[in-house]
Amino acid sequence: MSQVRVRFAPSPTGLFHIGSARTALFNWLYARHTGGTFVLRIEDTDTARNTPEALASLLDGMRWLGLDWDEGPEKGGDVGPYLQSERNPIYEEYLQKLTDAGRTYEQDGAVFFKLLGERKVVFDKYKNADIEKVFGEPVVIEDAIRGRVEKTVEQDFVLRRSSGDFGFHFTNVVDDIAMAITHVIRGEDHLSNTARHVELYNAFGQKPPVFAHIPLILKSDGKGKMSKRETGAYIEDYRTKHVLPEALRNFLCLMGWNPKDNSEVMPIEEIIERFGFDGIQKDGARFDEKKLAHINTEYLRALNLETFAWMAAPILTEAGLIDESVDEDYLQAVLGVSQEKARDLEGLPELVGFFFTEDFAIDANARERVFKKGDPAARLRELLPVLQGLSEWTAPAIESAIDSLAEAQSVKKFDYFPVTRLAVSGQGGGPDLLGTLEVLGQERVVARMEKFATTL
Repeated sequence: MSQVRVRFAPSPTGLFHIGSARTALFNWLYARHTGGTFVLRIEDTDTARNTPEALASLLDGMRWLGLDWDEGPEKGGDVGPYLQSERNPIYEEYLQKLTDAGRTYEQDGAVFFKLLGERKVVFDKYKNADIEKVFGEPVVIEDAIRGRVEKTVEQDFVLRRSSGDFGFHFTNVVDDIAMAITHVIRGEDHLSNTARHVELYNAFGQKPPVFAHIPLILKSDGKGKMSKRETGAYIEDYRTKHVLPEALRNFLCLMGWNPKDNSEVMPIEEIIERFGFDGIQKDGARFDEKKLAHINTEYLRALNLETFAWMAAPILTEAGLIDESVDEDYLQAVLGVSQEKARDLEGLPELVGFFFTEDFAIDANARERVFKKGDPAARLRELLPVLQGLSEWTAPAIESAIDSLAEAQSVKKFDYFPVTRLAVSGQGGGPDLLGTLEVLGQERVVARMEKFATTL
């Protein structure tokens, strides 16, 4: 077993954010790549903002994405508890170590960490006040992604607030030490915190872990960080839209990591094998919605029919197209002929609705396009009696009949397709036409074509 131990340490204050999911994913990938341990630690000391609902959203979202943790809530482990709200005795113990070493002092009821270095009172224009700053050696961070980074910590910082709650920097470092975390993989926005954390590691006489700060997720236009107010900022958004979890996970793998050969759609086993710090970029990763849509479509079309039908049924039920009385063989046939054209599950009712109702609209734009070319009304009148007279109703038999008719009329067989599709589905595109005609059945196809002919 590898000695690598990584952790994902979220604060459950709301819905599971896409940026947090990507951080969890990169930690999970590195643990799986190295054969190490993925620890889930919940930083829930902010009692005013942390809620059980947010924690449930987080755990459920991670399970949905397939990010299983080796230690943490619901799993346990040797270095728990894994909720910070249950770790106060551990924090008291570590705070006493710093106090014994002369590295703490109390002011206004709060306990501060005392930095080493020369102290001067200087005017801070941002705070518009004279404040005490500490001038010491800059902290050197050998980041696994960004290389050598130097940061200076200029002010003492809080270890325990006057309320009695322990501060983020302190609990973060104490937990990483106590849980033997070897690699801290987190967002670039935490880089400014890392210098303080290194100061604490040194004060405890502990070697800091390997730090790896991954790039921020940028908005789709590449301008600025993707905030919690952006559309698609939460994992729940994608679940609501019926995006496949494997597709979203694959997409998030590419948000800041590059396999170096332009690969996009990859099985997770291959991504795990190829994942490493050397493939993680320094610059921000733009949230490309078109790429996500493409990856999701590829995953959807690769599903076996049974799984596709299992996912599709509740969506079609919710849309009012089917109910418990639906003919399962007919449903399978519809989905079988439609899957290749399905772009996503959310749009499936629109794609296949005409299979389940006679009350479908004729798309005005599609109708206009069809009637701009040739004489579709004549093609419809020629084709109707041919289809009515077929004794075998299969896609090959229908195609053969249309071939013979086209040859007799000295036109191309595809001249019959647009108006036929419009008559039976109301659409200008969609599933394979011959397969569609076979699935709909001869009686329904002929009836729809006759009905459409009356509108001409």
